[in-house]
Amino acid sequence: MAARSALEETELAEIHRFAVQLAKDAGQMLLAAVELRAGKTVREGHVEKESAVDLVTQTDEDVEAFIRSSIQAKYPSHAFCGEESYSKGGSKMYLIPPTGPAWCVDPLDGTVNFIHLCPFYCVSIAFTWNGEPMIGAINAPFLRQLFTACRGQGAWLNETISLPLDRSPIPPLPESAPKGCIFSCEWGKDRRDVPNGNLHRKVNSFMNMAAELGGRDGKGGHVHGVRSLGSATLDLAYCAMGSFDIWWEGGCWEWDVAAGICLLKEAGGLVTSANPPNDPSTAPVLDAHLGSRLYLALRPAGDSATETGRQTQERTVREVWRRVQQLDYNRPGVQ
Repeated sequence: MAARSALEETELAEIHRFAVQLAKDAGQMLLAAVELRAGKTVREGHVEKESAVDLVTQTDEDVEAFIRSSIQAKYPSHAFCGEESYSKGGSKMYLIPPTGPAWCVDPLDGTVNFIHLCPFYCVSIAFTWNGEPMIGAINAPFLRQLFTACRGQGAWLNETISLPLDRSPIPPLPESAPKGCIFSCEWGKDRRDVPNGNLHRKVNSFMNMAAELGGRDGKGGHVHGVRSLGSATLDLAYCAMGSFDIWWEGGCWEWDVAAGICLLKEAGGLVTSANPPNDPSTAPVLDAHLGSRLYLALRPAGDSATETGRQTQERTVREVWRRVQQLDYNRPGVQ
């Protein structure tokens, strides 16, 4: 398919089927790598962590190479951005083209989980058109969870269950949100123990969200629970399911979120910037830039007696902004 100003519905459906099959095949590759690791553990009694890391690196590279070659064989004119190839380039520039077709792929999100044989890892495949995620396919093979979405066609779990899971009707976000919400967050890779660094700002924000109402100088949010899966992709997928109410994160990359953003939006969720504006009470709630590395996601929400679903989402966004701190993950070419 050549890059054109419009994408026909039949072409999108074909690309969706192709992306879903790619995610299934790549998921089988991840399972095979786990079985290889488990076999070594049985035969040798243990596997040194360094060897496990080497296996993960090879798995990352092999899965991305498979996905990339498959895409190039079927759609040679499409651009491609994958975690492994991007990391080897050394540039931090945002590479998703603003026009035409492109793929954004993470062959293994949740690498640390994979190393430790914790099941929260997945392959994430997104197709973008004019810079917007149009198709998302996320396969968490050990959990037997396949998440798929296509613009205008909804979001699905295992191809048969429509998302969000609770649809009769979809509940609004709590009137006292973030109180009563499940809050998802990640520690990230920036572990520098420096005053006012990202780690300290995250910890302060986590504390604000978790503390009792009235605590933390009035910023206590008393969320119902705090979760950290170790996979940004699955955080977004679980927001799309309605299992998580809020996800707040800085530091991940576009391949971590592209497929998940498509999934969440198709389910009826919202994704905006993690960083609070100067006046959280009046600033517009805008869509997050795919390459911003700063994301605040809200689950799908239904209407209440006094608000539309979107109004309950925006009210919750403002309450989160009031409690979290600015994170510093700037990059070239992205505002």
